[in-house]
Amino acid sequence: MDLSLQVGKYDIQQLLGKGATGTVYLARDTFSGREVALKVIEPEVFSNPEFGTVYRAQFLNEASLAGKLKHPHIVTIYDAVVTEDSGHIAMELLTGGDLSAHVTPETLLPISDVLQIGFKCCGALDYAFKEGIVHRDIKPANLMISQGTDVKIADFGAALLRKSHQSQTSAMGSPYYMSPEQIEGRPLTLHSDMYSLGVSLYELLTGSRPFTGNTMDELLNRILREEPAPPSTVRADMPRDIDRIILQALGKRPEHRYDSWAAFAMDLSNVVRLVLPADVISDSEKYVALKRVAMLNALADSELWELARAGHWSRVKRAIPLVKENEAGESFFFLAQGQVKVIRQGRLLNTIDEGECFGEMAYIRGGELPRHATVESLTDIMIAEFVPAALSAMSLGAQLALTRALVRNVVDRLELANSRLAR
Repeated sequence: MDLSLQVGKYDIQQLLGKGATGTVYLARDTFSGREVALKVIEPEVFSNPEFGTVYRAQFLNEASLAGKLKHPHIVTIYDAVVTEDSGHIAMELLTGGDLSAHVTPETLLPISDVLQIGFKCCGALDYAFKEGIVHRDIKPANLMISQGTDVKIADFGAALLRKSHQSQTSAMGSPYYMSPEQIEGRPLTLHSDMYSLGVSLYELLTGSRPFTGNTMDELLNRILREEPAPPSTVRADMPRDIDRIILQALGKRPEHRYDSWAAFAMDLSNVVRLVLPADVISDSEKYVALKRVAMLNALADSELWELARAGHWSRVKRAIPLVKENEAGESFFFLAQGQVKVIRQGRLLNTIDEGECFGEMAYIRGGELPRHATVESLTDIMIAEFVPAALSAMSLGAQLALTRALVRNVVDRLELANSRLAR
């Protein structure tokens, strides 16, 4: 194959894969130098007499989202060009494959990993829905592996754009993962994607689908009328607490499922503790702890994930010094769980509860002055330490929002101190 080819401003480097409607290449943007995954649609696809109109609509759907969806767990679409007879879409390059490689009993991921993947998908689909989008084709093959349990949702070609004025049908997607209302052609909300994610998690947890059939009619009839077997009856080492969560997501009617993506995500986060060692802190636990903090409300979802990843997280027993008076330091700390006490020259100055920060003066001053107090754990705690080098690697928007939050925290402390002096 001759790969000395240029499509628009992109130099083709390598063939990555070929599907029914297009070819995906590793390509280089000749303007920016960035490597991308370039999906190219050939003229014969759009001119197909039977499916050309559908393929074109799907491609236009995905192309219309270029630059609009910015979330750490959604594949970024950088650029799109559609002509009368062809087109191409430049996307974020991911080389880890997709989750369809982990849906057989021999290839299953650890249960905790699947639960964390589900948690992150909930956040991404919540974001997409708030942007007016129902994906309509959530399945393991459209969940791309970035790193570890970090996944990115791909292929919005079948997406229902709720703000679109174009006519769109509900009967798009993959039959095994379709919600009952999608099969019946009823209006779709976030609950349709919730059902599809439930099917995907069931398959990733057990190595089998909740519903199968020898014919399409048999499959669709089972989706509409039969109840799935609880996951714990399919996989022996599955905690039964997971059954309720997955089966609720698979409710036959939208009102039988979770009211919101946040509620679904919270249950997934809570149950992961049953399958992780006590000293391990999951990504979802970090995110939830930060999400609860009022002073971080200005941070977008993507910025909260940046902050969660920037911290050094640990669990600490009670009566352990965390920082010591007069020692050098430039990091600050976030107390996610428990309580600590602040001591200066042997005197108790204050207690700090979960959801608060301490040590921010040293961080703001850049470590120019020593710590002015000792901080010691009063209870068993979960804590995150943030050092300047990790924070400087965050986006400028996230750094600005965090700096504002820290300054607000210092001001609140000064106001508290002033009120105590006034008494």
